[in-house]
Amino acid sequence: MTTAILPMFPLEMVAFPGEPLNLHVFEDRYQQLLQDCESGGITFGIPTYINNSLAYGTEMEVTQVVKRYPSGAADIICKGLRVFKLINFYNTLGERLYAGGEVTFIEERQEPSSSRKIRLITLLSDFYDELDMKTPEINVNTIRSFTLAHKMGLTLEQEYELLQISSEDKRLQYLIEHLEIALPTLKSVNRTKRLIALNGHFKNFDPLDFKDYNIQ
Repeated sequence: MTTAILPMFPLEMVAFPGEPLNLHVFEDRYQQLLQDCESGGITFGIPTYINNSLAYGTEMEVTQVVKRYPSGAADIICKGLRVFKLINFYNTLGERLYAGGEVTFIEERQEPSSSRKIRLITLLSDFYDELDMKTPEINVNTIRSFTLAHKMGLTLEQEYELLQISSEDKRLQYLIEHLEIALPTLKSVNRTKRLIALNGHFKNFDPLDFKDYNIQ
């Protein structure tokens, strides 16, 4: 396994590899981190702060500084690179203001099956139909679990669990199982909303012929 020392930007969220992330940088320590990223071409880590702990996170690179403010704050766009497990955390990294940590990068395993990709796309389309929203454009050849994870209503805990799964095939299965549970609930809620909306309206029921029935 590959290890490294990374500057750290802990957040109460999950950043995923391959996904862009917009950040507003305003604290002095993170302004310094941004300067170091720009001048030295270094990357940094966003470990997820969850349940009072820091264990896993994602290596990030700054791809664009969108706006700079007179105070030194900035709006930036970052991109996730690799998942890491935190081995040691330092409140300050050497003489820098920002935190740092020793990490081990998690190696990706196993190519996903086409059948799982197709199943996930089908479920995701149904999910967005129930939400009455446009389904994101998805290419079955380039689909990745991490780029879809923030688009299907996962909790922070679920996103964090997904981040720790090293197999893309197993991550897709995790998302499939989530949608298989969420969809029936969503459909039930929508049906209830439709019934409530019909309350007080004149209803046109199909007539029953009463030719085939039992009295219990």
